[in-house]
Amino acid sequence: TLGLAHQKIDADPAAAKELIAEAHTSTKAAITELRQLARGIHASVLDDRGLDAALSALAGRSHIPVNLDVRMEGRCNREAEAAVYFAIAESLTNAAKHSRASEARVTVRLREGNTLWARVEDNGMGGAQVQPGGGLDGIANRILAAGGTFRLDSPLGGPTSLEVNVPCAS
Repeated sequence: TLGLAHQKIDADPAAAKELIAEAHTSTKAAITELRQLARGIHASVLDDRGLDAALSALAGRSHIPVNLDVRMEGRCNREAEAAVYFAIAESLTNAAKHSRASEARVTVRLREGNTLWARVEDNGMGGAQVQPGGGLDGIANRILAAGGTFRLDSPLGGPTSLEVNVPCAS
């Protein structure tokens, strides 16, 4: 795509600009996938010891302090736990990197009806939006693929709150 854009830059600048935008979106999506893959490699504790232990390890590696409150009786299936883990991991990255938050709170519950629910709140500047190929888009896609729901509340000035619900397989 970039090679084609380079060829068109003089003859058709508008088409070249469109191709560059497409390449930018694709690159952002690839970076998001690589982040998720890297976190998956580091999250082997998720399989071995469960979501609570994996989130404790994640909070310990976070660039900002994280208040972690996980209450689960039992476990969900791997897909649901992984979807929630990655949503929380990306949210904490966003809080530190984009929102300029100084702290975050993560709450996780296994609710009646066998649904895994999580909320990540930060005290940052807000204004987060889902953009194609971005980290929040990756969260939304992964949660929706697991049959769950995704809600983002991020008014300008903050705070930002992300909630996800994912059904556990029966």
